This record gives sequence, structure tokens and C-alpha cells, in this order.
Amino acid sequence: MLPQEGFALEQVSLRRGGALVLHDVSAHLPRGCCTLVTGPSGAGKSSLLRLLNRLADPASGQIALDGRPLTGYDPLRLRRRIALVAQHTVLLTGTVAGELAVGRPGLETAQARELLERVGLGGAFLSRPTAGLSGGQAQRLGIARALTTGPEVLLLDEPTSALDAAATGLIDDLVASFIADGGSVVLVSHRTTGVQRLAGHALVLRDGRLIEAGDPAHLTYPAAP
Repeated sequence: MLPQEGFALEQVSLRRGGALVLHDVSAHLPRGCCTLVTGPSGAGKSSLLRLLNRLADPASGQIALDGRPLTGYDPLRLRRRIALVAQHTVLLTGTVAGELAVGRPGLETAQARELLERVGLGGAFLSRPTAGLSGGQAQRLGIARALTTGPEVLLLDEPTSALDAAATGLIDDLVASFIADGGSVVLVSHRTTGVQRLAGHALVLRDGRLIEAGDPAHLTYPAAP
């Protein structure tokens, strides 16, 4: 029987361009915590994230959320509940304010400024054009944009890859706060040290296969051959 809370994957495989990028993955990603998804480059980590809000559908197997198959959810509504922040943020408008409005038209200025403060950009960024933002600034704006819909789950793909140590600490604090408020996070990261203190569960992928799952403090990765 599939778990009734959180995501449950049962023998999930995914193809891209005719090649299998995930092979028979079975896993449980519990609610109310941060699940770390780690492993070497090309392991299928980002592909797994895309499955969780139906930006892709498996070639075989089943994914359920809270005991209900994902195929039973409307994709657009699902993506407002389960917000994906890609590693390389694609900005869709010419202004920071416009980016936040993409997620939530009519967002009040005070709320927009508060979101920017949460990701360490500062309320003054609201009037900035998106052209000229650094990679790290765009990454943090993408997180703020995702938060505008009030999601239950954040899917974060290497959210600190373009950030310095201070900004990384801010995002770590945001993840901890989101979980404390009842949310769930699935976090793809090569950075196991530091992230382990945030994570209550972990999955390790290699070559599209799940090779470890469980307590992040007891992972053998990256020491495993």
C-alpha cells in the first residue's frame, strides 16, 4: 500500500529522447520535512523534481501525492501547490515587480517587498529591471516568485549554486522557516554538508537509480564508490 502522506513513487521510470534517465525508482518523500535529493551529476535528480509537479510524466510506474495518483490532479492547480524553482532561473518579464506578478497578479506592494526581504534581496529591488541581475539575484528572485502562490511544497533545484556563503545561509533559514510553518521541501543539492541539518530524509541517485534512502546523517554518499 502506498503511503497516505507526502509523495510516493512506485517503480517510476522516465525517458528523455529515447534514453532512460530514471530506472524503477520507488521511494517515499514524507510531508512536513525537507527531503534532500543528492548524487553525482547526471544521476536524474532534476528529472525527479520535474515529475513531482507533472512538468514531466513517467514512462512507467506511478507517483501519488497524499495517496492520490498525480494524474488525478489538474496540472496547473498542482503547480500552484507544488512550486518548482529551477537551478537556472528563467525570468519572464522586464521588472522584478513583474516577475512576482507572474505568480500572483495583483500582489500588494507590501507583500512583494516582504517576499524579497525573505530571500535577501531587499524591498528596494521591487523597482529594479530584471536585465542586469546577477545569477544569484535571479535565483533568489525565482524563489520569491515561487512563494507568491502560497505553495504547500517547494521543489528547489540547487537553490544556492550561484550564492555566496551569506546568501546561502539566508536560503537555508528560509527553508527551515517554510518547514516550521507546515510546508514541505524537496531539495536537490550536491552540498550534503550543511544541508543535512535541514533535511529529515534523503534520497541518493546514481545513474538514474535510487541507491540510498533514509536518515541524511547516515548517508554513505559521497564516500560510496
